[in-house]
Amino acid sequence: MSRRARLLAALLIAACARSPEPAATGVGGATARTTPAADHHQHIFSPALIAMVAPGAGRLDARDLIPLLDSAAIPQALLLSAAYMYGSPARTVEDEYAKVRAENDWISAEVAKHPDRLRAFCSFNPLEDYALDELARCARDPHLRRGIKLHFGNSDVQLDDAAHLDRVRSVFEAANANRMALVVHLRANISKARPYGASQARVFLEELLPLVPDVPVQVAHLAGTGPGYEDPPADSALAFLAEAVASGDPRTRRLFFDVAGVVDTGISDVNAATVVRRIRRVGLDRIVFGADAPIFENLRPRESWAAFRRLPLTEDEFRRIAGNVVPYFR
Repeated sequence: MSRRARLLAALLIAACARSPEPAATGVGGATARTTPAADHHQHIFSPALIAMVAPGAGRLDARDLIPLLDSAAIPQALLLSAAYMYGSPARTVEDEYAKVRAENDWISAEVAKHPDRLRAFCSFNPLEDYALDELARCARDPHLRRGIKLHFGNSDVQLDDAAHLDRVRSVFEAANANRMALVVHLRANISKARPYGASQARVFLEELLPLVPDVPVQVAHLAGTGPGYEDPPADSALAFLAEAVASGDPRTRRLFFDVAGVVDTGISDVNAATVVRRIRRVGLDRIVFGADAPIFENLRPRESWAAFRRLPLTEDEFRRIAGNVVPYFR
């Protein structure tokens, strides 16, 4: 069994349960908290998906996640389906679309067990021929209809490729038509050294965001990937989008950014200062907490919030970020 599989199998589920902390009233009457009002970036995995990526590694479902949320006093979380992994061009999967459907259906069923705590987005590779069919199917599911997770890195989406861009445009248009929010892992594939930076962020801003004027769009990992923030191309992409937001570009009106995985316990002072500078340029109201999947070396929600709290932000800034909730939770 690989090291990652052993770590997944050893995932510690036991946590000190604690009731969610009530919201406090911040400056100007805005909602503020000392712990996050929501985890906007979480994953759980079906037994079938775990068997594909880490055979024999155990389980990670809603029963395992809820105690971790309780330990962090986080009342609700967004589960992002990892069905896109079946569509990765890095692997060949028999009956691929059937497995994508099954993973999305499994996420839906898990959320149905905890409807007061969990929301879910379905997922798929937007370049696949079945992408629009699966989007339409998810839009009919009461537990998946709120949104879609797109992972440009895993799906090897290249925004500089005209054919890729046309496919992704179709998905964005259909998402808006069905009033489905988007969480986008914008960071291009790292292992294949795909181009990524301000140029690709510009394509995202100019070619894709205008197609979704009616729904929130959340950029995952502050436009990077994590763990950590040692990714200059991602910082270049984030800096470009931050300037667009700060300048009042109307295409960014519904744009949010989650911090999942980018602030770890070993973040350098230089990178921490850069993250704070980008957060302030984007604007505190656009930043939302996320912890990412509680597996491997990833921090658990409580640890993730504690690591984020090490940034050189003010106490009022932490409270404002903690209180932010993207409208798809409502």
